[in-house]
Amino acid sequence: MLSFSEQFSEWVVAGIPFVFLIDFEQKKPLLYTFDEAARRDIYFDIKGVTNAPKRELSSKPTFTKTTPVSKKNYAKAFDYVKHHINRGDSFLLNLTFPSGVESQHSLLDFFYASKAPYKFYKKDDFVIYSPECFIKIEEDTIYSYPMKGTIDAGLPEAEKQLTNNLKEQYEHNTIVDLLRNDLSQIAKNVRLNRFRYLEKIKGTHGELYQSSSEIQGTLAHNWQKNSGELIHKLLPAGSVSGAPKNKTLELIRAAEGSERGYYTGVFGIYDGKRLESGVNIRYIEQRHGKYHYRSGGGITHLSTLDEEYEELIHKIYVPFI
Repeated sequence: MLSFSEQFSEWVVAGIPFVFLIDFEQKKPLLYTFDEAARRDIYFDIKGVTNAPKRELSSKPTFTKTTPVSKKNYAKAFDYVKHHINRGDSFLLNLTFPSGVESQHSLLDFFYASKAPYKFYKKDDFVIYSPECFIKIEEDTIYSYPMKGTIDAGLPEAEKQLTNNLKEQYEHNTIVDLLRNDLSQIAKNVRLNRFRYLEKIKGTHGELYQSSSEIQGTLAHNWQKNSGELIHKLLPAGSVSGAPKNKTLELIRAAEGSERGYYTGVFGIYDGKRLESGVNIRYIEQRHGKYHYRSGGGITHLSTLDEEYEELIHKIYVPFI
């Protein structure tokens, strides 16, 4: 029986379209043809490429109640992380927690109603409507778009505030350096094309500005033969882990207290020629009949408890436009 990486590479070489899903801990990767995924009630929509049947919704799904992780519990983990950052064990750590959310709508309703470039639905498990690209590969060129930096677009001079914020600058610079190093493991001529450009996202509680960069590299002409292994070399995604990666992963496990599962993993498609993938953020999961929304943010030596806690809460939204 072929391993996940071997099957991945074999289908890429053969030009067989497929969808893949990899969890944060890389313990439960899934790989299906488009039709097989649909038969298992697994749907995706990546920039308009989808295996989901058409469906009309009579109303937009919303959260009727949100119960964020308590500030006391968040503060305990935050203080632990800041202690290790101040010791020099990590420069940047993405700290996340689940918050309770209530809704009369199904996970499938959220899949169809949300507007995002990377959407994924797994029946009775979770839904993702992610704004963030993991990697895309076109011919022999690989691209990555690390996303770090978020602000309420309704604040006075929000764009200027985000651009000039020293903590956000440090966080974004660290992730760009990490992703450039990650891509350099598998590609040549790695370069930064665009740096800290802003995009606006509209959601249930107003608008957000998010900051991203574009990094590009050149793969070997026969990259398809080792494509599964190439993906694993880049995991977990730097923007949802931190730097240095290995030590930071140890700290994440200790601070958060449980495995993330598919949250902050990656998913994507290969359409026979091109690979496109997203990071598993903006994530609602169903556990024991209840919904939990996973969110968080990057912690640096410049982070403050109040600001990071508010960012975690502000990311609990559904993008509709």
